[in-house]
Amino acid sequence: MVKALKRLAAMAATASLTLTAGCAGAGSLGASENQVTIALVSNSQMTDAQKLSTEFERENPGTKLKFITLSENQARAKITMSTAMGGSEFDVVMISNFETPQWAKDGWLMNLSEFAKNTPGYDQDDFIPSLRESLSYEGNMYAVPFYGESSFLMYRKDLFEQAGIKVNPDPDYQPQWQEVAEWARTIKEKNAADAGICLRGKPGWGEVLAPLDTVINTFGGRWFDEQWNAQLDSPEVSKAVNFYVDLINDAGELGASSTGFQECANLFGQGQTAMWYDATSAVSVLEDPQTYPDLVGKIGYLPAPIVEKPDSGWLYTWALGIPKHAKNPEGAWKFISWMTSKDYMKLVGEKLGWARVPPGSRTSTYTDLPEYEAISQSYGPLTLRSIENATPNKPTVQPVPYTGVQFVGIPEFQDLGTRVSQQISAAIAGQKSVDDALSQAQEYAEVVGRTYQEK
Repeated sequence: MVKALKRLAAMAATASLTLTAGCAGAGSLGASENQVTIALVSNSQMTDAQKLSTEFERENPGTKLKFITLSENQARAKITMSTAMGGSEFDVVMISNFETPQWAKDGWLMNLSEFAKNTPGYDQDDFIPSLRESLSYEGNMYAVPFYGESSFLMYRKDLFEQAGIKVNPDPDYQPQWQEVAEWARTIKEKNAADAGICLRGKPGWGEVLAPLDTVINTFGGRWFDEQWNAQLDSPEVSKAVNFYVDLINDAGELGASSTGFQECANLFGQGQTAMWYDATSAVSVLEDPQTYPDLVGKIGYLPAPIVEKPDSGWLYTWALGIPKHAKNPEGAWKFISWMTSKDYMKLVGEKLGWARVPPGSRTSTYTDLPEYEAISQSYGPLTLRSIENATPNKPTVQPVPYTGVQFVGIPEFQDLGTRVSQQISAAIAGQKSVDDALSQAQEYAEVVGRTYQEK
């Protein structure tokens, strides 16, 4: 009980600290018996689901959908607070593989495996195994993936050609981070683009730490050793973070300390940066001819760069779950099973374009949709392979007591990761040295580590 209360307090405290006025209006929802209230992150794939939701309402007359869409940080705060406190304002919540197993253990979510088994044609075994496992607790799924992602390196083939850079054509080729840094500096020196590479620098455990943690992992670093001793001031972590910050300063985008996923997407799409290391799900925007008509066919894709550890890409999924105290769980599952079904994938392709099909959730997307297979030849197989090969249960070179590639799978990480990310962003902005940033980060991590040493 004490352990559960500690976790609850940690997560609720984080939520209350980060909750902003932007969440106003999500509280007094007044759901009716036939209303399904859905809390979503305002990413492009979720916006597409809202556009297509009239199809669901047409197929389910009498059911009214109410969407509460929030930015990622706001959504995490509001959903965490509501679910942790046993709130019933949401019937469906968008969460990730970070929250799902922890919340399932604490009894905050409904078990969806029985729902899935009793839904004809739903086929939960079609979900990519690594994602299915990451959303499970004691063999049962407590959220189902809407889309999944790993990370890879995207590069503009036209800008590489201008700079005279040739990439190894071997399909099994894995670039080294040092090689990527050389490419970026060459691009910058030859003025082929404003920046050689775009890397996230914006504060947030889901922002700068997402790509940076994969760099730390493959450089041989880790957050904690097996005894929960903090390791953020270790030589391996220092080398990785200095490499990341130096690369941004030498050949990265301007204003990197405020650059996140969307900002990098814009820079890459507009040809202002020649490379971008980020989520495989970026293809839904970059390869959409309606968004970037001049970009299709100009992007090359490579596996996440490595140093020591192979298969260094992250594993992440935006998924849908039902809070334990949801008012309309049956209606919630109807909507969830629609939005994560094989038929929904076809619907997106037919109505909005095949490039916008939610990637990385179902194996059948890559094997049974010939239209999607045809347009995704350059990135589809690599996306699937990266997700399948991600190692959240063994994310580092040396052993660790936690799971998660680009995060540490403990409740305290929401706050710890945010604090550490602020230190890293300050170093990227030149407000402090990397050593000073990591020294402060180490103190934060030591506090968390001691709580686990005492258990």
